Amino acid sequence: MSANDISAISMKPRLGRRGMIIGAAALCVVAAIALDTTVVTIGSELDTRVAGFSPDAYGKKEFPRIRDDITARAVDAPTLANALAADKKAAAEKYGTGGAMPVLPVKLTGTVGEGKAGIYDINVDGVENVRIRVQTGPAINGTDLRDAPGDIAFGDFKNQIEYQDAGAGINRAMKAEVLEGFDNSDLTGKTVSLTGVFKLINPKMWLITPVKVQVQ
Repeated sequence: MSANDISAISMKPRLGRRGMIIGAAALCVVAAIALDTTVVTIGSELDTRVAGFSPDAYGKKEFPRIRDDITARAVDAPTLANALAADKKAAAEKYGTGGAMPVLPVKLTGTVGEGKAGIYDINVDGVENVRIRVQTGPAINGTDLRDAPGDIAFGDFKNQIEYQDAGAGINRAMKAEVLEGFDNSDLTGKTVSLTGVFKLINPKMWLITPVKVQVQ
């Protein structure tokens, strides 16, 4: 037996042990990766976070509680109009949320007047010297629904774009639930009952974003 043969035989066990050590280390790495891996279901809330901010997912999640909050706090239109006429600041503090331009919840039943681009005037008994309008789509503008509960803040979002998109997502969720299939082509002269909110810019000019609408 040559010296080369002896050397080859003596190296085999050492190579085998080395391979076992490397294999065991690799198994440990794989196991650690598996323990640190989270399974994400497509469409789940975690999936939304991984993929980035989704305004529509956010709106769909937030709108039901916003709708319920507005409905619970809504004030009859005549009561609210009289309170604003008597003391705008006091009425805003009592019924609204927000700072310089508070959002006020209101409920009413009235007769639909003229409309343009889905925005209709509403004539309400007991309300004088106030122009009341409601937006029924297709475009729903503003962030009144986002701002209505008073607990959705800019700091909750990564930037101003996300904050604005959140409002748009809530508006779309409202449209899907409240205005889907709603025929707003010929409302003039009809009686409508609605609940919604408006931003207090001018106490004699209300533009309501609805959360409930019923045509009688």
